[in-house]
This record gives sequence, C-alpha cells and structure tokens, in this order.
Amino acid sequence: MITILGTGLLGTGFAQALRKRGESVRVWNRSPEKARALAALGATPFADPADAVRGAERTHIVVSDDAAVDAVLAAAALGFAPGALVIDHSTTSTAGARERTARWRERGVVYQHAPVFMGPQNAAESTGIMLLSGDREVVARVSPLLAPLTGKLIDLGPRVDAAAAYKLLGNLFLLALTAGFTDMLALAKAMSVSPAEVATLFEHFNPGAAVPARFKRILDADYEHPSWELAMARKDARLMQAEADAAGIALSLLPAFAARMDRSLADGHAHLDWTVVAKEFVAGSK
Repeated sequence: MITILGTGLLGTGFAQALRKRGESVRVWNRSPEKARALAALGATPFADPADAVRGAERTHIVVSDDAAVDAVLAAAALGFAPGALVIDHSTTSTAGARERTARWRERGVVYQHAPVFMGPQNAAESTGIMLLSGDREVVARVSPLLAPLTGKLIDLGPRVDAAAAYKLLGNLFLLALTAGFTDMLALAKAMSVSPAEVATLFEHFNPGAAVPARFKRILDADYEHPSWELAMARKDARLMQAEADAAGIALSLLPAFAARMDRSLADGHAHLDWTVVAKEFVAGSK
C-alpha cells in the first residue's frame, strides 16, 4: 500500500503510474474532490492524511512549497508508525530539506527529499528526471523504489540538501530561458517581426546545442581569448534596447543584464570575453 499526499497534476500522474503497475494506492488532497476523482483509477481517497498514511509501505508528498510540506506532515503525523518512510517530491528550499530530514529523523520517521524535473505526463509515464541526495543508507534503500517512477534517477551524493539545490538551479535556468523568449518576442514586436517568423530562426540557429560548451567556457574563466568581446556584446544590447524603446515596448531581462555588463565594463573588461560578467561567481577566476 502506497500513499500519495497531494494529488495535483504531478501527484495525479504518480498515482496513475503506480496504478498501472498494479500497486494499491491511497490518496489525499487538501481539495477533496481531486483525491476522489482518482477513485476511477482504483485509488482509495481519504479525507484525513493521518488515516491515509496509517499502515502504508511508504508515503509520497507532492505539494507546492515548504509551508505546504510542513503542514501536510504535521497533519499526517499521528498516522506514521515508527520507521515510516516519507518521500517528498516537492520543490522546496535547501534549509527546509535539511531541517525536515533532521526533525523527522528525531521523531522516528525517514524523510527523503526527491524533487523532480517532470511534467504531469512524465509522472504518469514514469519518464523525466528525479533527484535525490543525503544519507547513503537511506538513498540505497529508496533508489530501487523510485527508479520505476522516473526515466532517470540521479544520486547527487551525501549532502542532504543537494537535491533541493540542484532543483532550484534547474528551475532558474528554465525561468531564464522563458524570460529570454519573452524579451525576444517583445523585441520582435518592436521590429515588426511576427512570432511565427521568430520561430523560423530556430530552424537554422540552435543555441541549445551549445549550452554545455558555453557553461564550460564560463567555468574555464578564459577571458583573455574572447569569442565575443564584452564591449561588442554591450553594443548589441544597446541596439536591442533602442529598438524596443523606439516602439515603446518594455523588455524584462535585457535591462538587468545590460546593467551587469556595464559594471564589468567599468572594471576595465571591455576587450575580454563577455563571459567575464560571471567572474565573481567562478572560483579561481583569472
């Protein structure tokens, strides 16, 4: 018997995947109708989280944030038997992951954080990526339980909050990517280029393929052999901003990054590689 606390999009996907494998599944959600809807899959809805976890082999939590995880755990606490296993897939803070792991260990509950890079379909089809880290014995215990629920299970080592940290790093990249797309569309509008026409650029120009190499260049901190001088990158940013300003269209990402480039220029880095903007965050930078 497996319990899922939180049956939003991801929690529902996990319930579907477990039921396809023939597992007995209990479900609970703060909005009861979402849990009751899963009865059609053969899952058993519960009105009380403590009742839902009582006697379960393990409990999966899939909620929104630290406060929600803490609230759900508190509500379910009376149902946990000594040694109960709780696996939390929520995106949370690093401090929250550390604190919960320690606090619930003191209460005799094994808490393992395992955030995911998944959409609802990934969860339902057991694809996507799942992260975990922390106590080596606990990770060894839960890995065979989690592997069937994901396309790739990544063990990030003994640091308790590493999974939480890497999840936030990955999500930041996704936010930055969408912010870039948003500014791209805004600039395109300023220059009378339609969104459909913007999309054709990616038929010929694939910057995604260069992401690992670009990041390696930043880490290598080889600023003295520029592929694009900071001054030239800033000039292009100035042209972009001028196009948007002329059309009365606000950009979101570019102004903040341009300000960072200006600070690097003021430090005398005009003719270095433009990745010098990240210098202060790269250990051992030249």
